[in-house]
Amino acid sequence: MRTIAIYNLKGGVGKTAAAVNFSYLAAQSGLRTLLWDLDPQGAATWYLLSDSEKSASAEKLIKRKVTIGEQLVRSRFDRLDVIPSNFSHRKLDITLSKLQVSSHTLKRLINPFGETHSLVVLDCPPSLSKLAEQIFDSADAIFVPLVPTYLSLRTFEQAMEYIKAHKLGHKQVYPFFSMVDIRRQLHRELLNEPPKNLKRLLTNYIPYSAVIEKMGEHRAPLPVYARTHPATGAYERLLQEVLAAR
Repeated sequence: MRTIAIYNLKGGVGKTAAAVNFSYLAAQSGLRTLLWDLDPQGAATWYLLSDSEKSASAEKLIKRKVTIGEQLVRSRFDRLDVIPSNFSHRKLDITLSKLQVSSHTLKRLINPFGETHSLVVLDCPPSLSKLAEQIFDSADAIFVPLVPTYLSLRTFEQAMEYIKAHKLGHKQVYPFFSMVDIRRQLHRELLNEPPKNLKRLLTNYIPYSAVIEKMGEHRAPLPVYARTHPATGAYERLLQEVLAAR
């Protein structure tokens, strides 16, 4: 089993869209896939599950009053399972600090899925926190969507500084460009000549497209309603890079 995190300190960069589409495409390729929605906004949960699905509070999960396996929900898509988010996840950082849990707690919760799943995808909240440290510890690799703007690049630098300061640098961090609008000069310039500090930058990128925004309208991954659209092809190519990155 491999665990990957889709993470960014900045919101609004296409993080959840990437997590949902990667998970769906991996499952369709034959990999038993689990998406854990760690973001209290619960967007990934909303895309993939019905409104009737419930999940336990973050504190009950950390205290092991409920098992992680009990939280797994089968989505309507073959080989794709979800651990849903709920609003209590906004207190997950406080809970982790209050209970003074091991820095490997999240990893230990994930490990049992190695018997049933090939891929675990973590959709992460935009923060630098105790939870972020747990995520960095748990993931085999971290993938960071970046809009090609200087502000987005700055937040990437801040995240890398945090990882270095907390000695989490043993993890492989792979940035990739997201929401690329080739009509914009700055986007074209950064795409053609990426900053040298973007080590391990993935070759493929996700374009800005209104069809991706319609995931909310359809409450489904992009390939479900736009199978032949170029943006779907972009996610497919990028996923191949993600799965090959070591």
